[in-house]
Amino acid sequence: MSAKNPAATQALRRYLQQRLELGERVAMRVTGTAATPDVVAPAPTAAPPSARQRAAAAPAPPGESLAQVAAEVRACTRCRLHQTRTQAVPGVGPDNAAVLFIGEGPGADEDAQGEPFVGRAGQLLTKIIESVQLRRPEVFITNVVKCRPPNNRDPEPDEIAACLPFLERQVQLLSPRVICTLGRHAASTLLGKQEAMGRLRTGTHTYGTIPLFPTYHPAALLRNPQWKRPVWEDIQKVRRAYDAAREST
Repeated sequence: MSAKNPAATQALRRYLQQRLELGERVAMRVTGTAATPDVVAPAPTAAPPSARQRAAAAPAPPGESLAQVAAEVRACTRCRLHQTRTQAVPGVGPDNAAVLFIGEGPGADEDAQGEPFVGRAGQLLTKIIESVQLRRPEVFITNVVKCRPPNNRDPEPDEIAACLPFLERQVQLLSPRVICTLGRHAASTLLGKQEAMGRLRTGTHTYGTIPLFPTYHPAALLRNPQWKRPVWEDIQKVRRAYDAAREST
């Protein structure tokens, strides 16, 4: 690639940046006046944050608040889910919450009450939180999509895309010390990878610079009690990361 061709040089830079965001290590091989990329196997470390993750983990715009985001969520008509909801479910918790729990979407009880995790799964989540000496009023709880999908079906990709900016703004405003995702869909959305929960929960993950710990959804535990032990292990990781973050400040 000629150094006198700025358009080609810029295209190469964009290509290398894309490779880096995919977690690949890139080296340059120079031959005469040409420079070509060599893509090397990924290093055995956590993948670097994507552009979306970096944007979501950046400081929030001045003057914005969680209450403002919640008001926009309640009035939102960006996707088809607003047509069947009773009410939107923005999330609940203090503005300074250090731990953020993210589920997939509201269920019937949440749709009726306008608050996340208030049914049987929510009662179990409260016990999980309390098992590591945290209190539910101290943490922030929300979902990837803020309106209930009909019949509790999985949210569609376009519904997630329409709602995700709200979640990103919530992360910016909270700037939590730890994130815990509940269920495969929440983990896959934030991490940008489609893998089984058993594999996701054993990896090392961050959202921007925030430690992220995927675990099973409480509703799954009600159907599969054998997953209680893994969840207990995961919530202990959350507690240790929270304690480490407090000690470092």
